[in-house]
Amino acid sequence: MTDRPLALVVDDDTTVRDVVSRYLDRAGYRVDVAGDGEAALRAVAERTPDVVVLDLMLPRLGGLEVCRRLRLGSVGVPIVMLTALGEEEDRVLGLELGADDYVTKPFSPRELVLRVASVLRRSRERPVRETGVEPVVDGSLSVDIPGRRASIGDRELALTVREFDLLAFLVRRRGQAFTRAELLERVWGWDFGDQSTVTVHVRRLREKIEPDPTAPVRIATVWGVGYRYDGSP
Repeated sequence: MTDRPLALVVDDDTTVRDVVSRYLDRAGYRVDVAGDGEAALRAVAERTPDVVVLDLMLPRLGGLEVCRRLRLGSVGVPIVMLTALGEEEDRVLGLELGADDYVTKPFSPRELVLRVASVLRRSRERPVRETGVEPVVDGSLSVDIPGRRASIGDRELALTVREFDLLAFLVRRRGQAFTRAELLERVWGWDFGDQSTVTVHVRRLREKIEPDPTAPVRIATVWGVGYRYDGSP
């Protein structure tokens, strides 16, 4: 069935590829596989997937470089990273490069399938204009929440699924402070996970929406608490 979403599984471990592919197939996905970074980029060029499950530790071309190249190109495919427990720095860097989510090894294949479904569902939400719902405008920043679009002036922002979710949540709650744990749960529905994920996404958002990311005025840090959306001065 051609309407089944296509997942590309990239891992040099044959067992991992087989297990993940089998679970995704059972969940209704078509599956392509690649054993290294160069093969992954070729697979994307030949047949663009709907979602990529990407191991960071790959031969020939590492997962971080694959992620970077996908984000530099025109491919906006959602990326779920696979990382080892001790790879926190690489995981944070992967999120900074534009990955949408991550699962740490050893992982539950069922959890991975749920994470894949989550990022794919959000990425596929179509711009639907809701009656009476206007874009949130803050100076030059405009956030069209139903249409899942954001822009600075006439320039549309290239936001990942997770970045848009966070921005939409914050702009609707101007002046309210949230802890990182609250943002993990209320924005993405995670009652567990690495809270540095929030820090990374806030930093990336600041780089895209702040006049000066080193002195943010829209997304403020509330020391000892978390973050608050203050808006333009």
